[in-house]
Amino acid sequence: MIPESFIQDLLHRVDIVDLIDAHVPLKKAGANYAACCPFHNEKSPSFTVSPQKQFYHCFGCGAHGSAIGFMMEYAGMGFIDAVKELAGRTGMQVPEEEGRRRPAHEGPRIADLVGAMAQAAQYYREQLKASPKAIDYLKQRGLTGEIAARFGMGYAPPNGLRDSPLDYNDPRLVAAGLLKVGDDGRRYDYFRDRVMIPIVNPKGETIAFGGRIIGPGEPKYLNSPETPLFEKGRELFGLPQARAALRETDTAIVVEGYMDVIALAQHGVGNAVATLGTATTATHVQKLMRQVDRIVFCFDGDNAGRKAAWRALENSLEALPEQKTIGFVFLPEAHDPDSYVREFGKDAFNRMVAQATPLSDFLLRELGRQCDLTSAEGKAKLVADAKPLLQKLQTPLLRLQLVKRLAEISGFSQPEVERLCELRTIAPPAPARAPRQSPAATFMRKLIRLILQRPELAGRLPLDALPADSPETRTLRRLVAAVREAGEPAPGYAALLERLRGGEDDQLLKNAASDLMHEPFADDEIESEFAGTLDKFARDARKDEIEALRAKAAALGLAGLSADEKARYVALLTARGSDG
Repeated sequence: MIPESFIQDLLHRVDIVDLIDAHVPLKKAGANYAACCPFHNEKSPSFTVSPQKQFYHCFGCGAHGSAIGFMMEYAGMGFIDAVKELAGRTGMQVPEEEGRRRPAHEGPRIADLVGAMAQAAQYYREQLKASPKAIDYLKQRGLTGEIAARFGMGYAPPNGLRDSPLDYNDPRLVAAGLLKVGDDGRRYDYFRDRVMIPIVNPKGETIAFGGRIIGPGEPKYLNSPETPLFEKGRELFGLPQARAALRETDTAIVVEGYMDVIALAQHGVGNAVATLGTATTATHVQKLMRQVDRIVFCFDGDNAGRKAAWRALENSLEALPEQKTIGFVFLPEAHDPDSYVREFGKDAFNRMVAQATPLSDFLLRELGRQCDLTSAEGKAKLVADAKPLLQKLQTPLLRLQLVKRLAEISGFSQPEVERLCELRTIAPPAPARAPRQSPAATFMRKLIRLILQRPELAGRLPLDALPADSPETRTLRRLVAAVREAGEPAPGYAALLERLRGGEDDQLLKNAASDLMHEPFADDEIESEFAGTLDKFARDARKDEIEALRAKAAALGLAGLSADEKARYVALLTARGSDG
């Protein structure tokens, strides 16, 4: 658990404008900075960064957060990794959880493994420069020195790491997947006489390698084993190198091999990534969908390619959000992406991607291939086979379209398909209506904005004067508690955002911050707005209390009120008269 005080200090030191400008060039726009949003495709800037409040907000897609949130969304990091990354930039040391001690059996720390991988990658790069055989191999593949450098390619000599500056007995080398230990206790290199391709995480750290054998032998391709650094079901090769092209095209092309990614990049197709010796997982899809609106899977057109595409479809269904799309490209026989782009060029490849088969068409086509649609039995099988896939699909509109098409193909009615597939009745979403806000909710939202702009007001807010429980009341109470717990000086909005991250208050806080970005309170008006809002609550509370006492008196007569209640009733009526 990272202390809240450290998060607050970290956000105080990091300038979010400098941080974001290094990744997304910003332009001054009044008191703020603006750019086209890096999280969705747009032509006019709606992404705004506030230097005063140290947060960003996109009025197009709703992306919103602090410097930590930006690193999590933009670089695909977890919270702790994002904190560590920002701390490293500012020279701060992230405190470890209090009282925690590393048991001896835990082995090398993650940071130590990263260091060993960095040294190995450097050694492999140096060996590539000294190996005519490896250089000739890359030239035969049509790869230039520039593209080899971009992907950090290297060469593992026949003797592996034995002659490298690394200590061959260092336990980090085994833990990082560079060496393996035989039954006889001897150490062996995992990679020998192979072109080496680093697998890099969003922070630019080498976490694994892919090795391509140069001459005859098996396996042709070899990936690092899973280690504390590397989990193949979560990582995508080429994602850091593809980031700019992903934003530009809003499309991610998923291919099967890292040499395909490199070959495509060599020919100007920079938005390709590859899975690493495993089928596409829901995590892969989620990671890509955070950065693009469209994924296109590109596979060979043979049976193996179609099976891989089907597995990708199955694992994509539950991870596919609304308003995002998935397509499939199947290459001509005897071609993979590498050979196709070399023979036909970038434009021909991009045309295929643009015309990719939509997920719905591929799903129905593949299901139909397994059924005799001229028979009642075949049509029944079609619906039965579609059932588990429809149940996985989380996007109501796409599911509705598939149900309609299944009904047309099978001869069942739409309600019958829904019943047979055990789906809840799917209806198009009703047009959104703007919720009516009560006067109390309006004033509560104003208080939230006031405290976000000037957090020290939280210390002067009488919580017992707030209206009855509501989403606005709960958010305001949590916001006030967060400010008070942080102590003096009062934290800024970015720090408050991190203290409340992931709670049910997120949307209300984002909406309030968005309003402040558009129209902040003037500094000389904040005190009068705050006092006026509290006064309004006090008047409303008196009015409610008068009505309650009046109702009781009407039901029971004045004799039904206690002496204290009568005195209170008179005092409230007098106070109401002075309100005007």
